[in-house]
Amino acid sequence: MADKVWFITGTSRGFGREWAIAALERGDKVAATARDTSTLTDLADKYGDALLPIQLDVTDRAADFAAVERAHAHFGRLDIVVNNAGYGLFGFVEEVSEQQARDQLETNVFGALWITQAALPFLRAQRSGHILQVSSIGGISAFQNVGLYHASKWALEGFSQSLAQEVESFGIHVTLIEPGGFSTDWSGSSSARATELPAYAEAHEAANAARAQRTSKPGDPQASARAILKVVDADVPPLRVFFGEAPLAIAKADYESRLANWEQWQPVAIEAQG
Repeated sequence: MADKVWFITGTSRGFGREWAIAALERGDKVAATARDTSTLTDLADKYGDALLPIQLDVTDRAADFAAVERAHAHFGRLDIVVNNAGYGLFGFVEEVSEQQARDQLETNVFGALWITQAALPFLRAQRSGHILQVSSIGGISAFQNVGLYHASKWALEGFSQSLAQEVESFGIHVTLIEPGGFSTDWSGSSSARATELPAYAEAHEAANAARAQRTSKPGDPQASARAILKVVDADVPPLRVFFGEAPLAIAKADYESRLANWEQWQPVAIEAQG
């Protein structure tokens, strides 16, 4: 296969770093963004001109457009755009501050939106390309203590599904990657946490226990790199794909519950129509 040019945000660790390495190892070229590009020094030393490190805070719209333009000018094209930059915000809905909520959406939603908007003119012009949005099982289901994180991923899912329909005629594919629990730093030092209210003490204990059970067998980020290559190399890539074993069962249970609820209340729905 011909070499591909990737643009990946959030490559300092986790999925972004592993996917960048997988692309570079097979001879592709990568424009890799990070808040601190010193985290990419070892990759730059190893892969040389195949890697273009770019310092970037994805919440800066002007910088996002400049970074994408720089990558396109440097490599001459863009084939795969990966919106991976993001973080988790832990806190019950009542506990989350205004600034924490805004910061979560600025990174997880608007950062991906700006990069997507910046890349689309180039992809449309070449009438090809693949945009990968790193969502989560939390993009289609929801649990306690991460409500604003869910809000950000549900927003990403919504605009990306619309986007897929809007750009199909240009030969551009869109895929939402929906991982379950993985051994990344998502819930570690890269996450943010609200101040807990005493009234929710017992609920927090229950939420933490449930989360521990859901993530008892975390996935391997390195193994995910093999999976991502299969997605980008597919002739007809999926709009959505789970990463990990657990998400499918979670989704089935959730959607079965939703359908049963909608069916139960369908008489009221019809009544509301008039």
